[in-house]
Amino acid sequence: MTGAAESTPAAVSQVPVLNAANGLTLLRLVLVPVFVVLVAASGMTHAGWRVAASLVFAFASVTDLVDGWIARRFGLVTSVGKVADPIADKALTGAALVLLSVYDRLPWWVTVVILARELGITVLRFWVIRHGVIAASRGGKLKTALQILAIAWYLWPMPAALAPVGPWIMGAAVVVTVATGFDYIVQAVRLRRPTRP
Repeated sequence: MTGAAESTPAAVSQVPVLNAANGLTLLRLVLVPVFVVLVAASGMTHAGWRVAASLVFAFASVTDLVDGWIARRFGLVTSVGKVADPIADKALTGAALVLLSVYDRLPWWVTVVILARELGITVLRFWVIRHGVIAASRGGKLKTALQILAIAWYLWPMPAALAPVGPWIMGAAVVVTVATGFDYIVQAVRLRRPTRP
């Protein structure tokens, strides 16, 4: 979770796995197939189903912010949460991007770039986890916000006059996504670098 980087290993081991923060993470995972079904039902043409899919996506995205806050505020960070939270995030975002590309609303190269970065950074986090945790940066949080906003913009049945705004938001999301990816790589290299006595 977002607040996982700020807790000590000792605190993690003492927190029960079944808690409010992990419950929201599980809920987000459950909402992914619900979201997929709603998008498929809409065919990205039926306004009512698109609105429903957008609301489910927005709600699921908000749970990511809430579970991170709960974990930090009440010390409910767990090892399970550290693993499940990024999986839930990537599953939701990945499903949305793939569906938008399947329905020709988003170029496939955008989906591939974003998912490659997200998967790569997730693997990177696990690669260095024995040496330390790569904390979410402000750039990373901006990246997440831009991705969510861009996806929601594409999902919602926008008026024709507002539809062209979506690609600009997504363009900004891609730029920040790639830039923060390089930043995380630098952090990972520093963590893996052996310390001198």
